[in-house]
Amino acid sequence: DPDNVVLCLLAAEEEEAEDAALQIHFTLIQAFCCENDINILRVSNPARLAQLLLPATGPEPPPDLHCVLVTNPHASQWKDPALSQLMCFCRESRYMDQWVPVINLPER
Repeated sequence: DPDNVVLCLLAAEEEEAEDAALQIHFTLIQAFCCENDINILRVSNPARLAQLLLPATGPEPPPDLHCVLVTNPHASQWKDPALSQLMCFCRESRYMDQWVPVINLPER
């Protein structure tokens, strides 16, 4: 339900930048997000994103986290100060013609 999605995270390693299938996938997701007024952020380190979002899974490889949709079932998404700050960051990035801002997640 796109009405409850407030943020789309697109994560890819630098080596995956030339993967045509992944770039087509990202383009389609970005078009969907723009059409539905969903903010988009690119994350530079999918492995670190997996560490932050998922509990330790042992020796198994992390699941595919190339695209993560963040939902907010509450009517007012501005109740959460962190989410409000993130939305302001996305809006300010668009004002500077950076439609898909990039967040660099450092290694631990």
